[in-house]
Amino acid sequence: MNPQTSVGKNLPVLYIDFIKNVEYMEILMIPKGSGSENMSTMKMFIPADGVKAVKKFILDTFIASGANPCPPGIIGVGLGGTADLVMRLAKEAIARPLGQRNEDPEIAKMEEELEEAINATGIGPMGLGGDVSTLGVHIEMAYTHITQNPVAVNTQCWPARRARARIYPDGRIEYGY
Repeated sequence: MNPQTSVGKNLPVLYIDFIKNVEYMEILMIPKGSGSENMSTMKMFIPADGVKAVKKFILDTFIASGANPCPPGIIGVGLGGTADLVMRLAKEAIARPLGQRNEDPEIAKMEEELEEAINATGIGPMGLGGDVSTLGVHIEMAYTHITQNPVAVNTQCWPARRARARIYPDGRIEYGY
């Protein structure tokens, strides 16, 4: 049964993380439309596949999505962990502010390379052609078992709807994204 309200059993999806030495509660909301969310995908690689195969998968996923996720948007990529974690990492990646690269230099370089390659596809805004097919590529990663390398792609459409609120013990609230 689906009442078409986007709320109900197991919706909305909630994650709760406890972070040591943080004295606020942070709420992050990322509403998504089906055009972008339906383009999500995940694949399990083995280490022997290598970084080249991972990059090809990410690029091929974007190309196969075409105009469906309303480009240019943000491409979120998750690397490592487990199948369920890698999808969460890809979703968290789209929440990072545009222009903020991953703190790991190798991952940051991969973000730049993928962003350049995706923009070179010519898919462009709304799939009508052009030089800007993505506003940014963000990658989040986790360590993983030596025999696997899960990779997930999650696209955020061009409005990049997201909101963040930090609630402090003194009652102060900071809003942003």
